[in-house]
Amino acid sequence: MTDESQFVLDEASESMDNTIKHLDHEFQGIRAGKASPAMLNGVMVDYYGATVPIEQTANIGCPDARMIVVVPFDKSALGNIAKAILNANLGFNPMNNGELLRISVPPLTEERRRELVKRTKTAAEDAKVGIRNIRRGANDEAKKLEKDTISEDESKLLQEEIQKLTDKYIKRIDEMTELKSKDILTV
Repeated sequence: MTDESQFVLDEASESMDNTIKHLDHEFQGIRAGKASPAMLNGVMVDYYGATVPIEQTANIGCPDARMIVVVPFDKSALGNIAKAILNANLGFNPMNNGELLRISVPPLTEERRRELVKRTKTAAEDAKVGIRNIRRGANDEAKKLEKDTISEDESKLLQEEIQKLTDKYIKRIDEMTELKSKDILTV
């Protein structure tokens, strides 16, 4: 395999790795029973006229498995942080004591568990679409190389390798989804 072909393969592999990392990050935000600071990832707070991630406005911690504590860097932003958590529609009701926010993480109902499994599957499907788009881009690169520098046989070999890579990552996504779904459905 030529350097150009290897470069296309390496680039596709790196992009697919990033897709898996993104999916893992998404899965961390989907709660599976116990409290985690990652549950608040993606919450955007109106902070002095700018919309910023909650991590940039407060320290987030979990003193126990059923509680998240949000300590703002600036106490005057407490109301905005609480409003952002409510607006994020995570099913949380933050308690404001003037110093910090306490978020009691309720046990999951069967209906909520099924909703979270649907969210997990949707995130997984989005990741699969991303993997397939990377495959399409890599195959297009292989066809371009065939016109310019590599032989038709090498192009076919490269496309086969790209397909093997795609299959490997799709399988990995399915395994991750299965694990996360089991985790969510376990009472």
